[in-house]
Amino acid sequence: MRMPVLFLGHGSPMNALADNAYTQRLNALGRALPKPKAVLCISAHWETHGSLVTHMANPRTIHDFGGFPQALFNVQYPAPGDPALADRMTKLIPGLRLDEAWGLDHGTWSVLRHVYPAPDVPVLQLSMDRALSGAQHFQVGEKLRALRDEGVLIVGSGNIVHNLRKINWDTAAAPHAWTLEFDAWVKTQLERGDFASLCVDAWHTEAARFSVPTPEHYLPLLYVLGAADSTDQLSFIYEGFEHASLSMRCIQLG
Repeated sequence: MRMPVLFLGHGSPMNALADNAYTQRLNALGRALPKPKAVLCISAHWETHGSLVTHMANPRTIHDFGGFPQALFNVQYPAPGDPALADRMTKLIPGLRLDEAWGLDHGTWSVLRHVYPAPDVPVLQLSMDRALSGAQHFQVGEKLRALRDEGVLIVGSGNIVHNLRKINWDTAAAPHAWTLEFDAWVKTQLERGDFASLCVDAWHTEAARFSVPTPEHYLPLLYVLGAADSTDQLSFIYEGFEHASLSMRCIQLG
């Protein structure tokens, strides 16, 4: 069964513990999707020199953050890995290396624990090579496309708008004007199917520069777009904002 591809805005790690409109939508998504053979996640929180894929039977739950309540550090997401799938991926991506040390960081488990609360689906992570251009990240996504026909759900986890310096921790804070502008621009390009415009490396508008001050939360989107094709129908799973400078937009293709 051919699986769709997803980009999930993950926002604050506290969403892992939350019961809100966003997490309820992720839970509904998991119930609606066919159960995958495995999940391959590209998380904003794993950047490396070269490309790596997790290659262990039981990946650890990584708590890669600080300053949050102990309840968040107590969360475990004991999904199995899939070393055989990681081996298969080395045939698709030239130079891909197997990693025995990483695990599942919060970009992965904070969303998957809502999509698949019972951690019984194997999960792998693919790192993002810091040396690649936006177009090259997209091309890696293209190489992953064949996995969709093998029952693998490809998930990019980040945020289209992610500026921690401009956060307003007031939960009722309205989004900044530039947050709204850039998120709307990305939505328009997605609706047009103009993925090339989304693969830029140097933003030329103030809204874009504020929205993507560093690329790591934006780049997972490019893997998802690369893994999509012209037959995939676009849908917006969730649209919303968090703390004024985070877009929680989630998309599905296919």
